[in-house]
Amino acid sequence: MLDPVFDFFSGMFYWIGRAIGKVIAWLIWPFVTFRNWLRGKGWFIKIPVFLILLFLAFGYLYLFYITQFWGNTDPQYSSKYDFTQNYKAAGESDGEGKCAPSAMVQVTADLIERNVVNDVWVPSNPFHKMGFFFVVDWKDTPFFDNKAAFQLGINQSVRRTAVELVDRLGRVRGTSSINQNLQQARESANYREDAWVMTLTPPFFQPSTTARLKEARKELLAFNDELINCEADFDVRADNLLQFLDRVTADIGSTSEILQRRMEEAGFLGFDRRADDRFWFAYGQLYGYHGILSAMQSDFREVFQQRNINTLWTRTLGQLDDALKTRPFIVVNGSASSIVKSHMESIGFDLLRVRSNLVEMRDVLDR
Repeated sequence: MLDPVFDFFSGMFYWIGRAIGKVIAWLIWPFVTFRNWLRGKGWFIKIPVFLILLFLAFGYLYLFYITQFWGNTDPQYSSKYDFTQNYKAAGESDGEGKCAPSAMVQVTADLIERNVVNDVWVPSNPFHKMGFFFVVDWKDTPFFDNKAAFQLGINQSVRRTAVELVDRLGRVRGTSSINQNLQQARESANYREDAWVMTLTPPFFQPSTTARLKEARKELLAFNDELINCEADFDVRADNLLQFLDRVTADIGSTSEILQRRMEEAGFLGFDRRADDRFWFAYGQLYGYHGILSAMQSDFREVFQQRNINTLWTRTLGQLDDALKTRPFIVVNGSASSIVKSHMESIGFDLLRVRSNLVEMRDVLDR
């Protein structure tokens, strides 16, 4: 009586097994063909081929290592600065020929250090750039592009801050000369994000992104040294703070638009090969701004007190903390009717909550 049922399942598993076998045979066919071709060749061909294969194997193993081990990603890293005890308002004189350094500049330099000194900058790695033998782009995989997206998100916050330091914060009312250390730091921070030391176009060698970001860090620290010696300016006016908040909210708003477009591609089952890099870029951006905005509150402490926006900032900081608690192992992008959680929607909502509070702080400053 149960024979038809057994026959059905036996046949189903048979065809599933055949399908899996066909897929495996298709995947290994190039390697088998290559082995057969190499078998009849002499050692003058086998040795170079072996060295190339060894290079590729070690290259991809190294790529696996640098993409799966992320280094320090503590979302509460900004609390370790203890801004209240260790910093004063940026540029404040102590009456003895010394001035207070900028916490914003220090945190920005430390974020660069986190990306390229204490960790490996993934986007420039040639094996990351070429994907899996130029056939599969790592952006279409669930794991090998996440760290790169996270680092690019942090770098986005660094770039925006570097621009504002040059244009407004590191000079007096826009009429003084531009600080050269900040100018060079901006140029270095806005260098190509995927540059390796070699290129296919003449002169075939170029500064890598890692090298330029290290230069940006040194130049930011050099500016802080000038500030400590009262040889540079840091203009902690309310209108400068307002302008900086404007730029940050615009930057975050741009990212929320990217998330929204990705959510429009959501499916019922939540599978989305591009959702992960969008998520981790947004996460990295919020991670970077968490420290930079905390340092901003320290540098502009007098403005915060005069305009009574410390309460608004405390609420914003809490929302940043909430956003950085979302760290899924696999990012899913479920549609509105799906029973699957959408991580894109979660971080997008937190992103907009942070932005709305920054806008409210900006409105208070504009009164």
